[in-house]
Amino acid sequence: MKKVSEIVWGLIGLAAVAVSCYLLWGELKTLSWASIEAAFAAIPLHHFLLAAVSTLIAYAALAWYDRIALLHLGVRHISWLFVSVCSFTTYALSHNIGASVFSGALVRYRAYTSKGLSAAQVAVLVALCSFTFGLGTILLGGFVLVYDPGLLSRLDNLLPAALTNPATSRLVGFGLLAFVALYVVGSVLRFRPLTIRNFKIEYPRPGIMVRQLIAAPLELLGAAGIIYFALPDALNPGFIAVLGIFLASFSVALASHAPGGLGVFELVFFTAMQLQTDAEKAPVLAAVLIFRLFYLLIPFAVAIVVVLLFERSRLSNALGKDAKAPPEPPLVAPGLDSHVIEQRLEKKAV
Repeated sequence: MKKVSEIVWGLIGLAAVAVSCYLLWGELKTLSWASIEAAFAAIPLHHFLLAAVSTLIAYAALAWYDRIALLHLGVRHISWLFVSVCSFTTYALSHNIGASVFSGALVRYRAYTSKGLSAAQVAVLVALCSFTFGLGTILLGGFVLVYDPGLLSRLDNLLPAALTNPATSRLVGFGLLAFVALYVVGSVLRFRPLTIRNFKIEYPRPGIMVRQLIAAPLELLGAAGIIYFALPDALNPGFIAVLGIFLASFSVALASHAPGGLGVFELVFFTAMQLQTDAEKAPVLAAVLIFRLFYLLIPFAVAIVVVLLFERSRLSNALGKDAKAPPEPPLVAPGLDSHVIEQRLEKKAV
């Protein structure tokens, strides 16, 4: 059944890519390459540098996810460098391929079991990292909706009218913040695990919880900052608005199971930006492409190299151990001959 569900979700993701790309093409088909190149050229160099710094902040926070999970497990012997490289590789693959078993859990399993962790510990680590990301999305999403409840009205064509109403949006925002508050109180007062159907939330120690509430928003702020710095001033609605649009686009892209959120992310982002003319669409497209380049494609290329080098190193170590391993000593004991023991065993077997 698990294989069938994976195939179904894979097909849903591909269908989401196809539909989104078709709709996105309808929005962008009138753009020319010259206008897109001009939009890239118009971005100041220091904005490119700020976008690059935002990328580093985002991936540094993602590495902190793993470190927090290891602290929760009581594991302290793994170096920051190893954790950072493992986290970078995992997220660079999962962001592009999708949150699949290969790109997420298997990469961490291969890496962390080489450092002595068990399969159960790796499973807890993966689950806690996923929950930390979700907690950050809920926290920032709640803040944005309370601060600017009119943001969801930008998605009138994609969301039900009840959700795009500012009053309803603000209530949803307070509900999201209440969930985070409950998690904080549960951690401080050591509540029993919260069970929602098959999902069980173990409240961590307060020190772990505080780290989660810092690391998760930091990663999302860094990722949203890439687009914010790449947008031209004339079309930039402000960081809070860009953050809200980014959270909506990124969440829908993840929910669609589309590889890399291709097409889905762009469609939601362009719809929320409410662009009218080609002169407005080209700079926004350039900003989104810079996000994909900095946050997705360049890390993806580096991650592939890291995985190949890691697997090559493990293979070399395995072959080296086999080559250097001394021959097994014969079974001997005082007054006994190994050949005699073998003959006795054969007679018993007969």
